[in-house]
Amino acid sequence: MVKNITMIGLFAALTSIGAFIRIPVQPIPFTLQMLFVLLAGVLLAPKTALMSQIVYVAVGLMGAPIFAKGYGGIVYVLEPTFGYLIGFVICAFVTALIIRKIMKPTFIKYFFTTLIGLIIIFIPGLTYMFVLMNYVYRVNPVGLNLIYLQGLLINGFVIFLPSGILFCGIASIIALKVRKFTFDEKLN
Repeated sequence: MVKNITMIGLFAALTSIGAFIRIPVQPIPFTLQMLFVLLAGVLLAPKTALMSQIVYVAVGLMGAPIFAKGYGGIVYVLEPTFGYLIGFVICAFVTALIIRKIMKPTFIKYFFTTLIGLIIIFIPGLTYMFVLMNYVYRVNPVGLNLIYLQGLLINGFVIFLPSGILFCGIASIIALKVRKFTFDEKLN
């Protein structure tokens, strides 16, 4: 119990710190958050991984300035990037669920699991951004067009794919080295 609470706090804090290690690009800055979310998924039990990201998002929504844009508060739900935070929560949980099913851990198995987690981050991220920009901010009021969709995919997915794949590799290596020595397989 104490170990789970400690891990929840640790990974919530690491995700927060990851938001401040960033390269500011528009519309979404490059951060180390994805790495810490993936690590939560491969190193923690599903409930613990899930709670670590829920705590991160909840603390930010309560006003702590821990999100990538440098502020927090409930108004952050109106940021086009808020969908990625939803993706963090889902990614950590699903990645941890899949990892628990792996009998013999290998780099390839961990890598493909974290790749699935990475895709899970992007699905709500891009969807939320699309909905917010089209239906709330009405940036593209004529509806879906190919140029707008192409820009969304490039700015919200393609430019982050190389760093995301690198983070998958790093998380997989760390998981193989650290998990068997540090974390209890039977964590809930």
